[in-house]
Amino acid sequence: MDPELEMTSPLPIPAREAAQAQPAGGQEEILSRLRERIVAFAASRYAGAHAEDLAQEVLVLLHEKYGHLDRIEDLLPLAFQILRFKLAAYRRKAARRGEYDAVDVDLFPPASDAPDPATVLERKELLAKLMGGIARMGDRCRELFRLKLLGHSFPEIQSLMQAASLNTIYTWDHRCRKQLLETLGGAWEGRGVT
Repeated sequence: MDPELEMTSPLPIPAREAAQAQPAGGQEEILSRLRERIVAFAASRYAGAHAEDLAQEVLVLLHEKYGHLDRIEDLLPLAFQILRFKLAAYRRKAARRGEYDAVDVDLFPPASDAPDPATVLERKELLAKLMGGIARMGDRCRELFRLKLLGHSFPEIQSLMQAASLNTIYTWDHRCRKQLLETLGGAWEGRGVT
């Protein structure tokens, strides 16, 4: 055996195994033994659960590209060289995807998009204040707010409320908002004097 090939193979093959593998088992036995060594080597190099997949990829590549090789002395160094390339590619891919510093979702669940309960409560209280303030207003202001909430523009509101001019609608809107603000305690948010 060539001394350089022995260095590339992490698990040396005893001469007795090499001699027995060729005539007795044929290609399937060689690939079976080779697969065991590939999986063990990949698992020892931090591939973990992916060791089986990497071994399968190496064996497929050996079968497709190097089908003419039938001796384990030829296949073993080649298989481990291919495996080293596959391991390097696996590590680059994992680093690119951020899998090395990923956290377990079961241990640290992602933050919810839902607002926190305090915000929900504040919005409910503000909505209740707004509805109460609008209910105490006159018919014109309630109708103006209703049309605005339906998405009508000021010219549309002018025609629906049969106002003389657009400036009249602007004036009504300003007065109604000012009256509603006073009803809420002088501030739209909950920070005003109550």
